[in-house]
This record gives sequence, structure tokens and C-alpha cells, in this order.
Amino acid sequence: MNNNYDQLTDYLQGFDHLSFQKDLIEWFNIEQRKLPWRVSKDPYRVWVSEIMLQQTKVDTVIPYFNHFINKFPTPEALADADEQEVLKAWEGLGYYSRARNLQNAIREVVEVYGGDIPHTPKQLGDLKGVGPYTKGAILSIAFDQPEPAVDGNVMRVMARILLIDEDIAKQRTRKLFEAIIREIISKKDPSSFNQGLMELGAIVCTPKKPSCLLCPVQSHCKAYQQGMEDELPIKSKSKKQKRIPYTGVLVTNQEGKVLIQKRPENGLLANLWEFPMALLEEAPDTGSLSEWFHLNYGLTITTKPSIDKIRHVFSHLIWEIDVVPGVVEGNVSTNSRAKFVSLDELEKYPFPVSHQKIAQHLR
Repeated sequence: MNNNYDQLTDYLQGFDHLSFQKDLIEWFNIEQRKLPWRVSKDPYRVWVSEIMLQQTKVDTVIPYFNHFINKFPTPEALADADEQEVLKAWEGLGYYSRARNLQNAIREVVEVYGGDIPHTPKQLGDLKGVGPYTKGAILSIAFDQPEPAVDGNVMRVMARILLIDEDIAKQRTRKLFEAIIREIISKKDPSSFNQGLMELGAIVCTPKKPSCLLCPVQSHCKAYQQGMEDELPIKSKSKKQKRIPYTGVLVTNQEGKVLIQKRPENGLLANLWEFPMALLEEAPDTGSLSEWFHLNYGLTITTKPSIDKIRHVFSHLIWEIDVVPGVVEGNVSTNSRAKFVSLDELEKYPFPVSHQKIAQHLR
């Protein structure tokens, strides 16, 4: 790592990691939440849960996980599934590249390893979408290997425990935390140790107003001892989100079918379905919207007044969609990605949350 060894030893100077392990693991074994992916240490289930839990709350993930595992109970089932079916099962969970990367990696597991999840850091880490955290989580939880699994929860906990004031938004800081965990992780029970850190960050050592009086490792926490728990971790602010105004066109034809289109294979929300969207700068008023629609779809549209304004926040941008209904005659002629479907057929296609909200107006 880039940080020199002296920095690592300075943070761990006088730290009783064996006592810390004992207090953390004992607490976790008693207080851990009963979650469906903790029923067994099946590496496939662990993998699916860890991917779903990235940037998503536990309560949100639970029903998705249960549905996903019921639908794709084995690596082979997920590998053989159509991508659209996988995206539909992921619909509403967000960050859809996670689902695509997971399926691509699982297909490689089936093809190369006969469906057995590899248990070496090199083989597992080489799979698409498996970063350092996911690799460490699978190896420690499913295979009991003492590998670090460092996410935001873990960095927050350890920044407070060891009074680390490095910026956790920087890659070099994550490397520092990985090195620290590698030094202090329990060799006897790395699964409970890593899960204990994650659990502690989720329900006790929270971002705001941590429950220090309930913390099982309070006696080890330097930030608590100095009254600095609310000041850590240090994290630089991300760039301001870009706002993008759209006109979302909810188009039906004379048969009552609705026009949808598939998003490109790459980029944001790849391969999901949506209703046509025009950038506001391309179609700022009704007249130019009709022209835009004819240019892109080869159809003449009759629009009605706006019926909704939908705001959807991504990590790096914000969509602001003005929903306009319209009626057309004929079929799509110039846009190969678009087609008319019945309302019953609409249920089969995976849509992002913003367009699920648009679809509610059809009902």
C-alpha cells in the first residue's frame, strides 16, 4: 500500500486486538439480526446478498433477496436465465449494473468452475463485478478465510475506534483500512468478525448520533474516549449532482397499446425499458415535442397537458421528468428499439423506478 508501515503501526500502537475480537464476536453472536442470507454460509447466497446490499438498506433488500433466490436458487439457474428476466427480478432495487455484472460473473463460474464459487482471492477477484469488498465478504463469511471486507460501515467503525482522521473518500485510505483489518481480524472466526463490524456500523455505530452507551467495544474506542465520535469519519463532499430536465411522453395508439423502448446496452440503466424521453432543450414546447417525436419515431403525435412531474435522484445526477400523454396513429417505423405493447404485456418488462411511476398513470 502507499501508506508507509509506520502509519499502520502508529494507529495500532497499544490496541488490544485480541480483546477487541472477543468483545465484538461475542456481541455479534448474541445480537445479530436474523436475516435470510445468514441462514447458511452458501457462497452463492452470500454473494447475491452482498451485491444487493451495496448502497441499499437491509429492509429494502430482504424481499428482493428472497424473491431472487426463489427464482434463481443456484448459480446454474442464474447463469441460464435471460437477462431481461434477471433485470425484472431486480426491478426497483436500483444500480442495475450490479445485476448484469453478477449474472456475467456467475456465468463464468458455471463455465470455468462447474458452478462452484472459487475460494481463492485471485480467482474470485478476477470475476467481473467482484471488487475487494465483495471478495473479502465471500471469502470470510462463506469460506472462513481471514480476508478484509471494508465498506463504509467498517471504515466508519474503525475510524472511530482508532481515531483515524484520513479522508475515507480516497482510495489510499480504503487501502489503509484494509491493511488494518488484515492485521486485527480474527483468524479463528473471520466470518463473525467481519459481519460483526458490518452489523455494528449498521445498528450501533451509525453515521449520526451513534449509540455509544450500547456499544460492545466502547472501551476500545479512542474517539469515544475523546468525545470525537460525531466528528469521524472524515469524508470529502462529492461533486454536485447534475440536473437533467426531460419530457416523458406516455404514448398510446388507437388500440390502447403503449409505446416503450429499450435503453442502450451500455451506460445508465442499460437494457431496461422506458417510455420515450425528450431532453427539454430538444423539445421545450408542444410544437417542438411533436417534431422531435416524428423525427425519432416516424409518428405524428397529438399531446395533452402535463399530468405529472417526477424527480428521480441518482448518485451523480437528477432526472426531472415532465410527463405528457399523447396519442398516435400507426406503428413505429424509424426507431428499432421501440414497440407498442398491451398493458398486460407491460408487466413483463423491467423498468427503472422513475418509469414505474409514469406507468401508474396508465392504470
